[in-house]
Amino acid sequence: SPAQKAALNMEKQIHDQLLDTSAVNVFRSAIFEAALLGTGIVKGPFNFYKRVHKWTTSEEGEREYTPYEKTVPRIEHVSVWDFHPDPSATSVEDCEYVIERHRMNRQQLRGLIMRPHFNAQAVEECLAKGPNYEDKYYEDTIREDETEAYYQESRFEVLEYWGVLDAKFANEVGMDVPNSLGPMDQVQVNVWICGEEILRCVLNPFTPARIPFHVFPYEINPYQMWGVGVAENMEDAQMLMNGHVRMAIDNLALAGNLVFDVDETSLVPGQNYDIFPGKVFRRQSGVTGTAVNAIKFPSTAGENIQMYDKARQLADEETGIPSIMHGQTGVTGTGRTAAGLSMLLGSSGLSIKTVIKNLDDYLLKPVGEALFQWNMQFNEDNPDIEGDLEIKPKGAASVMQKEVRSQRLTALLQTVGNPMLAPFIKIPNLLKELAISQDIDPD
Repeated sequence: SPAQKAALNMEKQIHDQLLDTSAVNVFRSAIFEAALLGTGIVKGPFNFYKRVHKWTTSEEGEREYTPYEKTVPRIEHVSVWDFHPDPSATSVEDCEYVIERHRMNRQQLRGLIMRPHFNAQAVEECLAKGPNYEDKYYEDTIREDETEAYYQESRFEVLEYWGVLDAKFANEVGMDVPNSLGPMDQVQVNVWICGEEILRCVLNPFTPARIPFHVFPYEINPYQMWGVGVAENMEDAQMLMNGHVRMAIDNLALAGNLVFDVDETSLVPGQNYDIFPGKVFRRQSGVTGTAVNAIKFPSTAGENIQMYDKARQLADEETGIPSIMHGQTGVTGTGRTAAGLSMLLGSSGLSIKTVIKNLDDYLLKPVGEALFQWNMQFNEDNPDIEGDLEIKPKGAASVMQKEVRSQRLTALLQTVGNPMLAPFIKIPNLLKELAISQDIDPD
């Protein structure tokens, strides 16, 4: 069917583009921050002029370097610490505006001149005025940059604004606002500023107009944009674990040493109390063996470590990441056979499915849709792309279904081995489906 063909072609195209912009690394950084702090942010796709290195053979048979530039989409990871959305919003769609804070050196600031619609004169002014970056109160903690007190002296603070602006203001700063709009109407804009200078002020280049940030939670918090991360989930269990290990260590420091009780009246005066093998305490009177007594403290480390293990199990339950998932051994009972272990691993993966579903709904689907719209608007290599495809992320579905589907197809293939049933099955189609379920290109 033509629609399916178009969808497969578009999927291939988007996969290539994601590979081009090293999306795996971008997503990895964003997902790490989502797990750590509860929220990950990916920005884009934007137009990026990529230099393609190409060699051709001239008429004389010599190799010539003939590079060319092409427009490709590019996505970036934005740190939670640099992302300042509309405070009253519960999602990006709900945001009236978003501000991203950049910390740039001279080279990066000068590099903005090469990008479209930046005001070269304003950038030069900023460079002439000198660095203006000031640390926020949390930055020395997250970067641990105390080692060098002057690192921000060579940095510029550049703010990037995506959101709405009144048409009247837009006119005042010299933007091309459509005449059909009245002074009270709002336009979607993108503005970059550094200090007092406006570096870029343009209408939102995307059609349909959208704020190009994708914010996804590790675990959804329904009342605000920021999600809940692994660390926040297991905070209580972590405090218990820290407390019990600390107690076990403090106790072992006493239990592992001897404390002495010395009756000085029984000893010859002026003795040294250092202890070493073969030490002799000289006594002068009293009952034998009572001048120096060793006191041994009872060890409670065992009970503390038991409580630590209990708290660790609680952490497994709170986070939904069972220890068996990251290779904890010593599984008895069910885990002794291959089938049992496979069952345990399968059920341990269920809890992580909600996280994958969040990635699907809040990251992969919006990024896929944005890339689709980018291709419809900017892709000049394939001008014949057209259509109204829907993006369907397959993360959670594939985690669950691939294994089962593959097993069932294999079982069906074995059943078809019966010559009486063979005429009723289209073997080439079955093999094609089996290949797809095992991540093999059916062609």
